[in-house]
Amino acid sequence: MNTAPDNNPFAAPTAHVADIPQAGAQPLGGRGARLGSVIIDGIIQGAAYYAIAFTMFSALLPNNTSSDSSVSGLAGVFALQIVISVVLFIVLHGYLLATQGQTIGKRLLGLRILRSNGERASLGRLLGLRYFLGWVLLVIPFVGAIYGLADCLMIFRDSRKCLHDNIADTIVVKA
Repeated sequence: MNTAPDNNPFAAPTAHVADIPQAGAQPLGGRGARLGSVIIDGIIQGAAYYAIAFTMFSALLPNNTSSDSSVSGLAGVFALQIVISVVLFIVLHGYLLATQGQTIGKRLLGLRILRSNGERASLGRLLGLRYFLGWVLLVIPFVGAIYGLADCLMIFRDSRKCLHDNIADTIVVKA
């Protein structure tokens, strides 16, 4: 019986699997630059949202919060806040995402979103899979916390791909 390591039927497979881009591809965006771009986008989104919220929602909130009708009123305000946030994100970042594969923060820090194969990502893929699906998952109690943590921590892999990058089949590269 031949017991050489190459002939061991119980040995682990030796295939090399790499989920990092091929040589010659654009260099990946740095973790710090990606974090910075998210912070910039959040500040811009938050400032624009609160400018709208202070003028709009003060008129919508009921004055008497002790009645049962106020609970349904608050649920309506919450739903309206979500819709306004999504529309505001599209207004602020939609053009750059559609034409350049960038948000404002990514543009300021020299990053671009591409498909994993290096092609340009469509606006539907970016908004639907990369952003919207993540937002939906984040508002689900318990599941949202696990998704958010897993999404953030996955950037420490060699591929620097977060969970939302895997879902949308995208990478962030230096522009």
